[in-house]
Amino acid sequence: MRSTLITLTTLFSFLFILSSCDNNNQSEQKKTHGNNAGQPDTTVHYPQEKHLANIRQLTDAGDNAEAYFSFDNSMIVFQAKVPDWGSKCDQIYYFPFADGDMKTSMPKVLSEGLGRTTCSFFMPGDTTVIYASTRSGGDTCPPDPERRTDGKYVWPIYPDFDIYVANLKGEVVDTLISGPGYDAEATVSAQGDKIVFTSDRSGDLELYTCDIDGSNVKQITDELGYDGGAFFSPDGSRLVFRSSRPKTEADVKEYKELLSQGLVMPTNMEIYTCKLDGSDKTKVTNLGKANWAPFFHPSGKKIIFSSNHAGERGYEFNLYMINIDGTGLEQITFDKIFDAFPMFSYDGKKLIFSSNRNNGGTRNTNLFIADWVD
Repeated sequence: MRSTLITLTTLFSFLFILSSCDNNNQSEQKKTHGNNAGQPDTTVHYPQEKHLANIRQLTDAGDNAEAYFSFDNSMIVFQAKVPDWGSKCDQIYYFPFADGDMKTSMPKVLSEGLGRTTCSFFMPGDTTVIYASTRSGGDTCPPDPERRTDGKYVWPIYPDFDIYVANLKGEVVDTLISGPGYDAEATVSAQGDKIVFTSDRSGDLELYTCDIDGSNVKQITDELGYDGGAFFSPDGSRLVFRSSRPKTEADVKEYKELLSQGLVMPTNMEIYTCKLDGSDKTKVTNLGKANWAPFFHPSGKKIIFSSNHAGERGYEFNLYMINIDGTGLEQITFDKIFDAFPMFSYDGKKLIFSSNRNNGGTRNTNLFIADWVD
């Protein structure tokens, strides 16, 4: 999530729950992986994906997600859970994407294997990164939420998450944002002057901004519901984010009860934008189901995001583009299982995203980079 507190393996539990399939149908789906011949899908680029060219797969094992470019577009930082790398839960890695290929270049771990981590992003100058970690609560991975008897899927909101700054050697050089409760999901403006993050310090999950040094913290959203996964517009004047907005008495009660347990249910979210001071809040999508992982198009006039609204089964997530006024919805990717976490390079020439395409019929989620074609 940006936040992605989920590992992508955990995400599949959610996706299969949403599909309302019985166990036999789930097993059959895993076997076919969207291929009518019953063989693993080896597609890297679907012919309908006209905005993507020269797609290259960067990783080929484990769960790799939330890959974001350095300011000079030469490196990526991402979170991954790859048993062969020794990670028992999500850790933060980086490598030069021009040379990045897990077969020939081992990414450098930045999070030192301490606690669980999420939501990394380069800081101005490209010599440090920010990321959230539960390391203040212990060196080991915190437990995943227990499977609920009601079958509902939840994300954990770990209270030990704080936001740290580390250099490219993996050494923590600063605790940027901390305190009681959840602080995570931080990203940086293209101008390098502001950070946006999600926190429950008010008693609800709201967006906050601060200066690049962690000072001048300001609350941006204030409506009941989970506001998260925020990014700045290219000119730094607006934010795009995903929100849940419980409205009925039953939904409000459930949301508050889950939050009191350090949990949130992410199955009904829409995309919003607002000015940097929280004004001019605009609901961009009204599609139903889960719409998340938004990012501004380089023009600042469109938003790319992940959604399962059009899938016959709940686990079919693809990337879509929409104008900031909510018009002109266009499907961008066409995988049968999962595409999410898109980010444009700062020069607008590349798109990086996570996908379950070409994973040999496994549940692996890998990183892909493509030339962007408008």
